[in-house]
Amino acid sequence: MSWYEWGPTRPREAKGGIKARNKRGAFAESWWGRRWIEVLESFNIGERLTRGRTYARKGQVLDLKIDPGLVHAKVQGSRPRPYTVTIEIKPLTSGQWEKVGKAVSDDTWSAARLISGEMPETLEGTFKSAGVPLFPARLGDLTTECSCPDWSKPCKHVAAVYYLLAESFDNDPFLLFRLRGKSRDEFVGLLGGMAKAAAIEAPPVPSQPLKVDATAFWQGRPVPTDLYGAASLPDAPTVLAATLGPLPFWRGEADFLDTVNATVGKAAASGRKLVEG
Repeated sequence: MSWYEWGPTRPREAKGGIKARNKRGAFAESWWGRRWIEVLESFNIGERLTRGRTYARKGQVLDLKIDPGLVHAKVQGSRPRPYTVTIEIKPLTSGQWEKVGKAVSDDTWSAARLISGEMPETLEGTFKSAGVPLFPARLGDLTTECSCPDWSKPCKHVAAVYYLLAESFDNDPFLLFRLRGKSRDEFVGLLGGMAKAAAIEAPPVPSQPLKVDATAFWQGRPVPTDLYGAASLPDAPTVLAATLGPLPFWRGEADFLDTVNATVGKAAASGRKLVEG
């Protein structure tokens, strides 16, 4: 079959291509990598995704580069010269990033994990709460081009890049942020800036100057009468010992629990007298 005939063609063997780690089954290991694939498969692209998955596993993708809002790739197809693939997704605006930064800052647990280089599973929901999508909401959010003669969008070459993107996100979750317009350092800087602004807006805590009288300072204030709370003798001081049952190694003439009860009772009474002064 010639290059200009329509229909399935066999790709040329690629040398030095990027082979997918996963040789069978589902792609990606991280939740965000798997989520990327789930979103794409929900668009009902059809057989082109299946063929693209095969291309990804055979190492037909020769080069892959992620820039803000743009993915560049070279894919070896059936022609001698590799095809040029571009995938565009609209980066988030500065206003949208500020909304995301505010939402993440309000969730200190997620913010801490992001700063430490992790991607919390609550992140997609955090983006949604800010009214900003982390992943494409529809196929039209992705603009794809390929130099191959296939008029389908996306073609199998683009689909192969989709799958390898998922594995790239596995390796570095902040590549997903880079694709949406911000690097890891820029996003962490955004969180830091918002925390600083919040500290500036917070009402100042009134100062409490130290007294000049050193003796009064070290003695402090009188101890409140209710400082120690309520104290009472326990009804059953040896509950834990009682749960052990008879002790096989006990050699005393008196019963073990009776002896312990008497001792604990005396100790409790002495402690109460000490507390009450």
